[in-house]
Amino acid sequence: MPLKIHSLKPQRFIRTALSSAVLATILIQPASAYSLDEHDTIIEKALKMGQDDAKYGQFKVDLRYRFEMAETKNNTQDTGYANTLRLRLGYLTPEFHSFQGYAEFEGNASMQQDYFAPKGRGWTGDSGREVIADPQAAELNQLWISYKGIPDTELKAGRQRINLNDQRFIGAVGWRQMEQTFDAGVITNNSIENLTLQAGYIGRAQNIWSQKDEMQLPFANINYKVPGYANINIYGLWLADFDDGQAGKSAQTYGISVSGSPKITDNINALYHAEYSYQGDYKNSPVDFDISRYSLMAGAEVYGVTLKAGVEELGTSNGRAFQTPLGTNHKFQGWADKFLVTPVNGVRDVNATVGYKIFSTKLAFVYHNFQSVTNSIDYGNEYDFVVSQKFGKHLKLLASYAYYDADESNGLIAFNKDKHQFWLQAGVSY
Repeated sequence: MPLKIHSLKPQRFIRTALSSAVLATILIQPASAYSLDEHDTIIEKALKMGQDDAKYGQFKVDLRYRFEMAETKNNTQDTGYANTLRLRLGYLTPEFHSFQGYAEFEGNASMQQDYFAPKGRGWTGDSGREVIADPQAAELNQLWISYKGIPDTELKAGRQRINLNDQRFIGAVGWRQMEQTFDAGVITNNSIENLTLQAGYIGRAQNIWSQKDEMQLPFANINYKVPGYANINIYGLWLADFDDGQAGKSAQTYGISVSGSPKITDNINALYHAEYSYQGDYKNSPVDFDISRYSLMAGAEVYGVTLKAGVEELGTSNGRAFQTPLGTNHKFQGWADKFLVTPVNGVRDVNATVGYKIFSTKLAFVYHNFQSVTNSIDYGNEYDFVVSQKFGKHLKLLASYAYYDADESNGLIAFNKDKHQFWLQAGVSY
């Protein structure tokens, strides 16, 4: 039987778990570097079939265990508990006349199904418990072929992982056990120094619930780097004919962002990000709309301490809010995932981050305040914590906690209940 954590009383459990994780990673770290390097070299060479240059190709392995707990105050669902083990196993061919191919299997085993999960077009698990989006499933995760016979150019076609810029609009959702991949064709060109041109077409997404969503999505991206100072992105996406009659997701999106981390002194770096996006109706959209989004961040890294403050606003127009249905949305607006879909009144997220690195242990705290863009709604606040530790190049441990502190007076069922989530995971990737 799993440990029962009663409503609004997980704090002591979480503090104990996080404190133990921090102490363990700090104590283990000095001894680990010496013992892992030799084993890593042996395993790396074995996966290349004994050849340092991988002339026969190489196998890739990614194994990740995760325990996740989810609890919402005063709802009808019991606490959700998921113990899952995810495996990715792939083979990358050697290059042959500028061609190369890759095939990868992905499977997630649920060793404790005390949770409810979407799977395909249905559901699996215990319907009386909280939703945790890691179904037991198996699939062909990637199968692509690339060609590099044109100077400074790569063409890639097939089912592939696509992470566009910071993944706000197109991403693999790598946080979940079953990631999102795309049946697509992508052209990338680097003929001009510091300039990357990318264009592609996505015809299908295989999402984190093993659903296959048909669509028409051409996209283009221009990236220019000013070394040491700025990274400039200009992008456009044209999404239409989304599967399962979801015409409401059809939209054209354009944007520009500028970000960087210029060095001030040997021990101080400035941090900044500024982005504006426009989203409007497109093709089979059932309504007309014109919506803006902006994201601003300023901060600094000072002697290993990271300090950041920012705001992101996703607006609304004609009953439609700014949406990012194919992005890695867990990265943005809180790890409790309350705003994976933007509410109809929009959302303004004012946030602050404090991070620190000691040895190779990383710690971070993130605060969010959520308000609507229209109708003056106070959604609530969120407090996120994470500690992670890498051992060598391939092994990583992580513990994380998210607490969404709702404003119970807002009257919105989706946003007026406190929520706790906790994760403990270990992964090895070659």
